[in-house]
Amino acid sequence: MKKITIATDWLDGCSGCHMSILDMDERLVELIKMGVELNATPITDFKEPTEEVDIGILEGAVSTDHHIEVVKNMRNKCKILVAIGDCAVFGGIVTMRNYFPVEELLRRGYIETESTVDGKIPTSPEIGKHTKLVKAVNQIVKVDFYIPGCPPRADAIYYVLRELVEGRKPLLVGDLLRYD
Repeated sequence: MKKITIATDWLDGCSGCHMSILDMDERLVELIKMGVELNATPITDFKEPTEEVDIGILEGAVSTDHHIEVVKNMRNKCKILVAIGDCAVFGGIVTMRNYFPVEELLRRGYIETESTVDGKIPTSPEIGKHTKLVKAVNQIVKVDFYIPGCPPRADAIYYVLRELVEGRKPLLVGDLLRYD
Protein backbone atom coordinates (compact mmCIF):
# COMPACT_ATOMS: atom_id res chain seq x y z
CA MET A 1 0.00 0.00 0.00
CA LYS A 2 1.39 3.40 -0.99
CA LYS A 3 1.68 5.84 1.89
CA ILE A 4 -0.20 9.12 1.54
CA THR A 5 1.74 11.79 3.41
CA ILE A 6 -0.03 14.72 5.07
CA ALA A 7 1.56 17.78 6.63
CA THR A 8 -0.27 20.54 8.50
CA ASP A 9 0.73 23.92 9.85
CA TRP A 10 -1.00 26.87 11.43
CA LEU A 11 -0.54 30.54 10.87
CA ASP A 12 -2.42 33.37 12.61
CA GLY A 13 -5.46 31.90 14.32
CA CYS A 14 -6.63 30.10 17.42
CA SER A 15 -5.66 26.49 16.53
CA GLY A 16 -9.34 25.51 16.64
CA CYS A 17 -9.02 23.84 13.24
CA HIS A 18 -6.34 21.51 14.55
CA MET A 19 -8.65 20.74 17.46
CA SER A 20 -11.28 19.76 14.86
CA ILE A 21 -8.71 17.47 13.24
CA LEU A 22 -8.24 15.81 16.62
CA ASP A 23 -12.04 15.66 16.97
CA MET A 24 -12.06 13.14 14.12
CA ASP A 25 -11.17 10.75 16.96
CA GLU A 26 -11.00 7.12 15.79
CA ARG A 27 -11.39 8.25 12.19
CA LEU A 28 -7.74 9.39 12.42
CA VAL A 29 -6.89 5.72 12.93
CA GLU A 30 -9.07 4.83 9.91
CA LEU A 31 -7.06 7.27 7.79
CA ILE A 32 -3.81 5.74 9.03
CA LYS A 33 -5.14 2.27 8.13
CA MET A 34 -5.87 3.68 4.65
CA GLY A 35 -2.16 4.49 4.33
CA VAL A 36 -1.98 8.05 5.70
CA GLU A 37 1.24 9.12 7.35
CA LEU A 38 1.47 12.41 9.25
CA ASN A 39 4.73 13.98 8.13
CA ALA A 40 4.63 17.29 9.99
CA THR A 41 1.97 18.71 12.28
CA PRO A 42 1.83 20.66 15.52
CA ILE A 43 0.79 17.30 16.98
CA THR A 44 4.12 15.70 15.97
CA ASP A 45 5.97 18.99 16.67
CA PHE A 46 7.80 18.96 13.34
CA LYS A 47 7.78 22.59 12.26
CA GLU A 48 7.53 21.99 8.51
CA PRO A 49 7.36 19.16 6.03
CA THR A 50 10.74 17.45 5.88
CA GLU A 51 10.16 16.32 2.32
CA GLU A 52 7.54 16.45 -0.39
CA VAL A 53 4.08 15.46 0.84
CA ASP A 54 0.87 14.47 -0.91
CA ILE A 55 -1.50 16.74 1.04
CA GLY A 56 -0.67 19.99 2.82
CA ILE A 57 -3.16 21.58 5.20
CA LEU A 58 -2.92 25.20 6.35
CA GLU A 59 -4.94 26.77 9.15
CA GLY A 60 -4.96 30.48 9.95
CA ALA A 61 -4.53 33.77 8.16
CA VAL A 62 -1.30 35.17 6.74
CA SER A 63 -0.19 38.12 8.87
CA THR A 64 3.63 38.05 8.99
CA ASP A 65 6.48 37.67 6.54
CA HIS A 66 7.24 34.36 8.27
CA HIS A 67 3.70 33.16 7.45
CA ILE A 68 4.32 34.01 3.78
CA GLU A 69 7.43 31.77 3.87
CA VAL A 70 5.48 28.95 5.57
CA VAL A 71 2.67 29.17 2.99
CA LYS A 72 5.04 29.20 0.01
CA ASN A 73 7.08 26.35 1.49
CA MET A 74 3.97 24.23 2.05
CA ARG A 75 2.74 24.93 -1.49
CA ASN A 76 6.13 23.94 -2.91
CA LYS A 77 6.29 20.72 -0.89
CA CYS A 78 2.74 19.41 -1.39
CA LYS A 79 0.83 18.08 -4.37
CA ILE A 80 -2.55 19.19 -2.98
CA LEU A 81 -3.01 22.21 -0.70
CA VAL A 82 -6.08 22.47 1.54
CA ALA A 83 -7.02 25.71 3.34
CA ILE A 84 -8.90 24.80 6.50
CA GLY A 85 -11.04 27.14 8.57
CA ASP A 86 -12.36 30.64 7.94
CA CYS A 87 -9.04 32.35 8.71
CA ALA A 88 -7.19 30.38 6.00
CA VAL A 89 -10.15 30.41 3.58
CA PHE A 90 -11.34 34.04 3.94
CA GLY A 91 -8.88 35.73 6.31
CA GLY A 92 -11.38 35.34 9.14
CA ILE A 93 -11.62 37.43 12.26
CA VAL A 94 -7.89 38.16 12.06
CA THR A 95 -8.58 40.52 9.14
CA MET A 96 -10.23 42.94 11.57
CA ARG A 97 -6.64 44.09 12.07
CA ASN A 98 -6.73 45.50 8.52
CA TYR A 99 -8.76 48.51 9.69
CA PHE A 100 -5.87 49.91 11.74
CA PRO A 101 -2.17 50.61 11.20
CA VAL A 102 -0.05 47.68 12.42
CA GLU A 103 2.16 49.91 14.57
CA GLU A 104 -0.90 51.30 16.37
CA LEU A 105 -2.21 47.80 17.14
CA LEU A 106 1.16 46.55 18.40
CA ARG A 107 1.62 49.64 20.58
CA ARG A 108 -1.88 49.25 22.05
CA GLY A 109 -1.57 45.50 22.54
CA TYR A 110 1.89 45.36 24.07
CA ILE A 111 2.57 48.77 25.62
CA GLU A 112 -0.60 50.74 26.35
CA THR A 113 -2.87 48.09 27.86
CA GLU A 114 -4.02 48.88 31.37
CA SER A 115 -2.34 45.82 32.87
CA THR A 116 1.03 46.20 31.12
CA VAL A 117 4.09 47.17 33.13
CA ASP A 118 7.26 47.95 31.17
CA GLY A 119 5.69 46.88 27.89
CA LYS A 120 7.73 46.00 24.85
CA ILE A 121 6.70 45.02 21.34
CA PRO A 122 8.13 41.52 20.77
CA THR A 123 10.56 40.99 17.93
CA SER A 124 11.91 37.64 16.85
CA PRO A 125 12.85 35.95 13.59
CA GLU A 126 10.46 33.15 14.59
CA ILE A 127 7.56 35.60 14.78
CA GLY A 128 8.55 37.61 11.74
CA LYS A 129 7.54 41.11 10.74
CA HIS A 130 3.83 41.86 10.56
CA THR A 131 2.49 42.48 7.08
CA LYS A 132 0.52 45.63 6.36
CA LEU A 133 -2.62 43.57 5.67
CA VAL A 134 -3.80 40.16 6.84
CA LYS A 135 -4.63 37.85 3.93
CA ALA A 136 -6.22 34.50 3.23
CA VAL A 137 -3.91 31.70 2.07
CA ASN A 138 -5.19 31.88 -1.54
CA GLN A 139 -4.06 35.49 -1.76
CA ILE A 140 -0.48 34.19 -1.48
CA VAL A 141 -0.50 30.80 -3.28
CA LYS A 142 -2.84 28.52 -5.23
CA VAL A 143 -5.17 26.53 -2.97
CA ASP A 144 -6.72 23.32 -4.31
CA PHE A 145 -9.49 22.70 -1.76
CA TYR A 146 -11.21 24.72 0.96
CA ILE A 147 -12.83 23.59 4.20
CA PRO A 148 -14.61 26.63 5.69
CA GLY A 149 -15.91 26.95 9.22
CA CYS A 150 -14.84 28.43 12.52
CA PRO A 151 -13.83 25.83 13.27
CA PRO A 152 -14.79 23.41 10.52
CA ARG A 153 -16.63 20.27 11.55
CA ALA A 154 -14.56 17.13 12.05
CA ASP A 155 -16.99 15.36 9.67
CA ALA A 156 -16.12 17.80 6.88
CA ILE A 157 -12.38 17.41 7.46
CA TYR A 158 -12.62 13.64 7.49
CA TYR A 159 -14.75 13.62 4.33
CA VAL A 160 -12.28 15.81 2.42
CA LEU A 161 -9.24 13.84 3.55
CA ARG A 162 -10.88 10.48 2.83
CA GLU A 163 -11.91 11.61 -0.65
CA LEU A 164 -8.41 12.89 -1.40
CA VAL A 165 -6.75 9.73 -0.05
CA GLU A 166 -9.06 7.63 -2.25
CA GLY A 167 -8.16 9.74 -5.30
CA ARG A 168 -11.45 11.63 -5.61
CA LYS A 169 -12.22 15.35 -5.62
CA PRO A 170 -14.26 16.27 -2.54
CA LEU A 171 -17.39 18.37 -2.87
CA LEU A 172 -18.60 19.88 0.40
CA VAL A 173 -22.39 20.22 0.39
CA GLY A 174 -25.36 19.95 2.72
CA ASP A 175 -24.73 18.88 6.29
CA LEU A 176 -20.96 19.02 5.81
CA LEU A 177 -21.32 22.81 5.64
CA ARG A 178 -23.57 23.06 8.70
CA TYR A 179 -21.98 24.64 11.75
CA ASP A 180 -23.12 23.86 15.27
